[in-house]
Amino acid sequence: MAEFGFPKTSRLLNAADYKAVFSNAQFKVSCRHFLVLANCNSRSSARLGLVIAKKNVALAVQRNRIKRQLRSTFRHNRELLDKLDLVVLARKDAHTLDNKELKETIDSLWQDLHGKMKRAAAESQGDR
Repeated sequence: MAEFGFPKTSRLLNAADYKAVFSNAQFKVSCRHFLVLANCNSRSSARLGLVIAKKNVALAVQRNRIKRQLRSTFRHNRELLDKLDLVVLARKDAHTLDNKELKETIDSLWQDLHGKMKRAAAESQGDR
């Protein structure tokens, strides 16, 4: 069960970490409800940061549910997101998704991001 934990080493902890991802995101994937920005890091694992604004998701209960689902799917898909710093931003109406739809949407975003990473790696290998 420890492999699915969410230790501090798996989180973006300070403003500088978030700023680094916002200022030069190498990968972006999005859907109607979320935007994911990602940057390669030099660490051994992926790190996750969440931006769930009260402006977009008014009730704390809804914001907390979304954060729980995001963290859960991140933990279960961590191997796809190796060596990335990720920031997930919730858009308006993200709270309208039920838990099943939320999980499916986020899993789809992780898969899309993984695909973009693989394509970028293949292109960089082809350039050599």
